[in-house]
Amino acid sequence: MMLKTPNEIDIVRASTSKINEVDFENLSFGNTFTDHMLVCDYKNGQWGKPIIKPYEPFLIDPSAKVFHYGQAIFEGMKAYKDENDDVWLFRPDENFHRFNKSAVRMAMPEITEEIFIGGLKSIVDLERDWVKKGIENTLYLRPFMIAVGSGVIAQPSTQYRFMIILSPARSYYSGEVKVIIAEHYSRAANGGIGAAKAAGNYSAQFYPQKLAQEKGFQQIIWTDDATHTKLEEAGTMNVFFRINDTIYTAPTSERILDGVTRKSLIDIARRDGIKVEERSVLVDEIIAGAKDGSLKEIFGAGTAAVVSPIVGFQYQEHYYELPKIENSIAIQLKEKLTKIQYNLAEDTFGWTVKV
Repeated sequence: MMLKTPNEIDIVRASTSKINEVDFENLSFGNTFTDHMLVCDYKNGQWGKPIIKPYEPFLIDPSAKVFHYGQAIFEGMKAYKDENDDVWLFRPDENFHRFNKSAVRMAMPEITEEIFIGGLKSIVDLERDWVKKGIENTLYLRPFMIAVGSGVIAQPSTQYRFMIILSPARSYYSGEVKVIIAEHYSRAANGGIGAAKAAGNYSAQFYPQKLAQEKGFQQIIWTDDATHTKLEEAGTMNVFFRINDTIYTAPTSERILDGVTRKSLIDIARRDGIKVEERSVLVDEIIAGAKDGSLKEIFGAGTAAVVSPIVGFQYQEHYYELPKIENSIAIQLKEKLTKIQYNLAEDTFGWTVKV
């Protein structure tokens, strides 16, 4: 994959490293951060020069518009280290394009490829010791942008800050994943910001997710806002359903995030002769499949979790346990994808980028 070469980025190195204080075998997802962060500010209608500096808090005006009007977007990505100590990014161009789509929808300035991808490559290269070898070991990358312009008038900011922070990570979910199918709450609506990776999409999920967790479930499968009959996403992941030997997933729309893992699994499945259909999946057909045995698997797909098999779901207070099967398509697809990401199999798609 050919990407633009980054412009020179100023680097201020941390005086000491925290890396020797970290237990990489017992990481809590998203709570440990590397020694450096990238910062780039937008003002007077243009982006300034990015700088990589020690990870630290920064001052922001209490009237910054991110606090009052929620102008905040982000991406989730990972870096991987192979057995030769080479470090790889996975489809960063997809995250770059989606980031800018989110920016446009949130009335925020688009970022340049040199800053986004060039910045990623520079900071990951600097922190490559934080990327550990072995399946399940990754470095989670969090590029994000917030509105830092001051004033509480309800209009877009004129000043923004783009940043990249990095967090060593292992598994996102541990244990079995059970879900509730939503009957009342919705993740997004037509005409809204569901297709943008905006911070507000996630905060709006917290309350119904809290209710689900109180009942012993880890996530929610969201349904469409108008009829609550169509299955859309599973919490923070896209969702797939295997009926007999075909996997189904909802088409992307202005309600559903265009997941990078989702589209990668679809491409791998089609390459290997697994039948995939992108269409609306109805609650009724999933219930019928659970009853007659044709529903074989449900699994979520996303950058953080990669692939998360779902062992059962609840709808209208009735719980449906999924069968335990040996020829799991979810596990097959996860293994094929991770082998590409860790440079353990040939990347026939041209998805990986060496740092």
